[in-house]
Amino acid sequence: MSPVTSGEMLERVNDLRAHRTPFVLATVVRAERPTSAKPGDRAVVLADGTIDGFVGGSCAESTVRSEGLRLLQAGESGLLRITPDGGDGGDPVEGLRTVGNPCLSGGTLEIFLESIVPPTTVTVHGESPVARALARVGRSLEFEVTTWSAPEPSVAADTAGVVVASHGRDEIPVLRAALAAGVPYVAVVASRRRADAVRAELVAAGVDEQDVARLHGPAGLDLGSRTAPEIALSVFAELLAGRATATPAPTPAVTVTPGTAVDPVCGMSVTAAPPTLSAEQDGTMHWFCCDGCRRAFLAGSGGAAG
Repeated sequence: MSPVTSGEMLERVNDLRAHRTPFVLATVVRAERPTSAKPGDRAVVLADGTIDGFVGGSCAESTVRSEGLRLLQAGESGLLRITPDGGDGGDPVEGLRTVGNPCLSGGTLEIFLESIVPPTTVTVHGESPVARALARVGRSLEFEVTTWSAPEPSVAADTAGVVVASHGRDEIPVLRAALAAGVPYVAVVASRRRADAVRAELVAAGVDEQDVARLHGPAGLDLGSRTAPEIALSVFAELLAGRATATPAPTPAVTVTPGTAVDPVCGMSVTAAPPTLSAEQDGTMHWFCCDGCRRAFLAGSGGAAG
C-alpha cells in the first residue's frame, strides 16, 4: 500500500467515526533505517483485519494487523516496536510491546496504536427539564446521547441505556421496547409510587416479570438530588456504577473476527484471515507474514497460494 495524505487519512477517520465503526489508528512515530516507512505515516486497522494506509512493508503491516486487532478487542492503546530481532513481549516499559520480526530487511519501527471505539450510546425519551439535563450531562461525560419524543423509539443494537423522563407520556411502549432489546440499563424518572405503577403496567402489557425487574425506578442513585441537573447526574452515576460491577465483557460494538496463526517459515504470529497472505497444503491453510515466506513455503511444499 502507498502512503496517504494527511487530508485523506483525516477524511477516512471522520467517516469511520460517523458510521460508529471501531478501528485502530496506527501512526509511525519513529523509524530507524533501513525502513520503507517514515514518521507520520498512518493507517487504520479495521476489526476484520483490513488495513487502509501505510505503516511499512508487508512484514511490518502483518505485525501491525495482529497487534492492532489485539488492542482493539481490549479497547486499549499502546506503543509497538518492531525490530528484526528481539523477543516478543516481556517489555520492562509499561505500554510498550516489542515484537521481533525476522523478515525485516533491517531497521526498527515504533508505531503508536490507538484504539478508537464508538462512544457509549444512551437514549433519553421525553422533553422535560430532566430529559434536557440528561442530554447535557451525558454529552459532557462523552456519551453519545440521542433524544426521542416519539412513542416508538428505534433502539440501536449497542445502546447502553434508555432513560424515560417524559412525566407519564408514552412510557410503556418505550420501556417495553428497551427491555425487549436487552438494553443493559433501563430507567424511568418518577416517584417510587409512580415507578411501581409503571412496573404493574408493563406486566399487564405482557412484559416478562424478569425483564420488568430490570427496570430502574425511581431512576438514579439516592444522592439527595433536587434540581434537574442533579437528577441527571444521579442517573448517570447509577448507569456507571452498574457498568463497573457488571461481568467484564469486550468493548461494546467491537467484534474482532480473525484468529491467529504461526507463519511456518519464520515462526511469527500472524492474523489468520484475508488479507494476510496464505497457502493451502493437504487441506490445511497456512498464513504468512510476507510474500518471501510464502514463496519459500511454496517452493518447498508445492502448496496452492491464497
